[in-house]
Amino acid sequence: MPSVRGRKSPVADWVDCDKQEKQTNPKSKRPTWPSRAPMVKKRTALVDMTNAHKVHISLPGRKKKQEVKKKSNPSLSENNQAEQQRLSSDSSEGQASGNTDKEKEEAEAAPAGKPAVCNVQPHLLRPQIPSEFDVDSENRDDCFMCPEYAKDIFDYLKSREEKFVLRNYMCQQPNINDGMRAILVDWLVEVQENFELYHETLYLAVKLTDHFLARTPIQRDTLQLVGSTAMLLASKFEERDPPYVEHFLYICDDAYTRQQVVDMEVRILQVLSFDIGIPIAYRFLRRYAKCAGVGIDTLTLARYFCELSLMDMELALERSSLLASACLLLALCTKHLPGWPPILEFHSGYSISEVASTVRKLYPVVVQPPNELKAIHSKYSHEVFFRVASLPLVDFDVLEKTLSPETSPEVPSHAVVNS
Repeated sequence: MPSVRGRKSPVADWVDCDKQEKQTNPKSKRPTWPSRAPMVKKRTALVDMTNAHKVHISLPGRKKKQEVKKKSNPSLSENNQAEQQRLSSDSSEGQASGNTDKEKEEAEAAPAGKPAVCNVQPHLLRPQIPSEFDVDSENRDDCFMCPEYAKDIFDYLKSREEKFVLRNYMCQQPNINDGMRAILVDWLVEVQENFELYHETLYLAVKLTDHFLARTPIQRDTLQLVGSTAMLLASKFEERDPPYVEHFLYICDDAYTRQQVVDMEVRILQVLSFDIGIPIAYRFLRRYAKCAGVGIDTLTLARYFCELSLMDMELALERSSLLASACLLLALCTKHLPGWPPILEFHSGYSISEVASTVRKLYPVVVQPPNELKAIHSKYSHEVFFRVASLPLVDFDVLEKTLSPETSPEVPSHAVVNS
């Protein structure tokens, strides 16, 4: 193979030509524009784009400087120009002094120590949060917590749930069923744990998968491609350092090609109209747990219940905020804590009677999870998650007293407590 060390780079040839041209023609100038090319006006790349030079601010106690043009009127003599300048400067000084005196009088008339009050229209005023329900004032010095907008943010997320109401789509999917979907969710939990992704990524990936399947029939061998691509999209949306496409090809055992993943990514975005900011239950759960002031062990137990609910198709149809409320209420009852205090009713917007029906749907899923799908159970059996998967669940009769204390419960046949 010939050596490339002796070759001269094109850049070096260009430099030598430039030097040779300077030696032959020392008075050579920069190349001019072509005759047909438009002339470009020279300017600085970063100029003052704030229009600050057009704004004149008059400060009290300072005289305005009148800019005098060199040639105001070519028909006047020099004496007339000087007289005109003197008169204009006197009038501007008098006006500035008058403005200063007026501002001083207004400042003296205003009460000391009281800032100016801006009148805001009534419909723009934010509702005041009662002091007993204020859980964000403790973070008023932390700008990253957004204490002024925390409740407004979650109220907005709750209002967006109206746009993402999910229906049971299995009747329109002849090639897949609820069991296949549960297997896919169990596999996504393993992917989230192996890649050490955020829990928000897992919940969003399941939401993207459900909403895509609700609008597009697929084949059985495409289900894993949809789930892995949804996890890729959710990683790009939530993660700081999302995995690459090659990582998902590896965990799929090279069952798909890179082009298939990219095509499915485009297809999911087009079907969902690029609106993938779907409210998820995990965010509501953390917010409600903070409002209730529960410990990290109770929150982890509620997270375990909420993650088990991802595999059940009936619970997937529930609103995320309502599902989070049901998981937290079941965790509070399991920990023998007050069921649904008024602060949770205020921040969630749900009464205990509205949450009760979802809790009754969640209870059998937690009592008897699928035997062959153990990813979530083994995950929350670790000491990092306080081994909450091995905690005994609350009895159904005790739970029913909390949900509807005025009625006597009827224990269903499936209500068997884990030991």
